Amino acid sequence: MKDFITIARFTYPSEYAVLKLLLDRNHINFIFLNETAINVMPFHSNAFGGIRLQVHQKDKEKAIQIIKEFNNNFKLELI
Repeated sequence: MKDFITIARFTYPSEYAVLKLLLDRNHINFIFLNETAINVMPFHSNAFGGIRLQVHQKDKEKAIQIIKEFNNNFKLELI
């Protein structure tokens, strides 16, 4: 993963489930590091440094824009 860079960190997989679909739909080359380990041991997320979203350098700007739009459009509130 030589040309991939970290652009975001998450504690749990549920935090990025929809974002993952948006990245796929926009043909962004990405990988979530530590995803499997944290799925197996969710309480160790901080010890692993969280789940890191890495994208290919050529997709960085587009991926950041998708994340910003996602954050602006989907503010969820729990009741």
